[in-house]
Amino acid sequence: MSNMVIACGGTGGHLAPGISLAQAMEERGHPCWMFISKKKVDARLSEKYGDLSFVKMPGAPFSKNPLKFGLFTKELILGIHSSLRFFRKARIDYVFGFGGYSSVAPVLAAKLRGMPYFMHEANRGVGKTTKALARGSARTYLPEGVRIEGLSPKRARACGYPVRREIRQISRSQARRRIGMRVDGRLLVLIGGSQGASALNRWVKRNADALASEGMSIYAVTGPGNESQGTVELKSGPHRVTARFVPFCDDMSALLSSADVVISRAGAGSIAEIIRCRVPSVLIPYPYAADDHQRLNAGFLESKGAAVVCEESDMDTLFEEVRELAFNEELQAILRRNLDHAEKGDPLDFLARDMDDYFKELERERQTTAPGLAPTLG
Repeated sequence: MSNMVIACGGTGGHLAPGISLAQAMEERGHPCWMFISKKKVDARLSEKYGDLSFVKMPGAPFSKNPLKFGLFTKELILGIHSSLRFFRKARIDYVFGFGGYSSVAPVLAAKLRGMPYFMHEANRGVGKTTKALARGSARTYLPEGVRIEGLSPKRARACGYPVRREIRQISRSQARRRIGMRVDGRLLVLIGGSQGASALNRWVKRNADALASEGMSIYAVTGPGNESQGTVELKSGPHRVTARFVPFCDDMSALLSSADVVISRAGAGSIAEIIRCRVPSVLIPYPYAADDHQRLNAGFLESKGAAVVCEESDMDTLFEEVRELAFNEELQAILRRNLDHAEKGDPLDFLARDMDDYFKELERERQTTAPGLAPTLG
């Protein structure tokens, strides 16, 4: 049995896989504590998982702006001290970081204590945190075909995004009942990510009447606090449709499974859930994402024939893309078939087994290492 800290706060894309891993490792007998940020998005998602242990920790994103850099430095120092105190109190053996600023302090604290730590990079554009910390890791898990210069192959593992087990494809009628939408007719689902996406929200509002004229209802997740919310009934010719705007969705299985088409940003978590639920999508990469990772994520899925990509600068063509995808059943069938091939195995199961194997091998080495000699497991 090993006690673990999983550092995964800051965005839904970091927190959701942390929840997945914590559930899997606790099933294997390894108690886990999840270090999250003090942001509302972390508090909202963590409320659903009362059986897991969450700890709010200091932290702030890195910035070259002098004032923001000062805040980053202050929060980093506080985070390292808080992590060290927690490690001693809870007798933590390992730390797992999912990247982002929330991973920096706990992983640095693990290095200071000489504790093994693990990293996971979900995006095809490797983040600065993962690049900086991967070389000293026990294992770093990377997307298919992605490499980090200087990282020993012995420490690198190809592993996809560990989707929460409750995210799965369900029948369309069941899904629509669960989210309160009519079972018949076409449905466009729009997801801007855990922080919302103003450009996507503005587009769907501008095009609501045009979508209604095609008989398409709308379910838009606008992001907490970013846009108005509510439900509107629209009538256009023979069509009567519903347009619903919500700040957050707690039931992604139902939301994705209910859709004929999804419009989404191209974060690794959103893409992994789209793949899991086998839903045709138009991906719109956020053009200012760090390391251009959303464009890389979207391009990779498009190269598999499993999604359509539309740049934010080309959103004047988006309506035609959505209409074609919603009503072209042959194209939908091709995308769904390619989505089947895009999901290779179960990343969560692989991740949990690989870590478990590492723990067992390290324990065997410790038992056979002479006193005073450090283990050398790669």
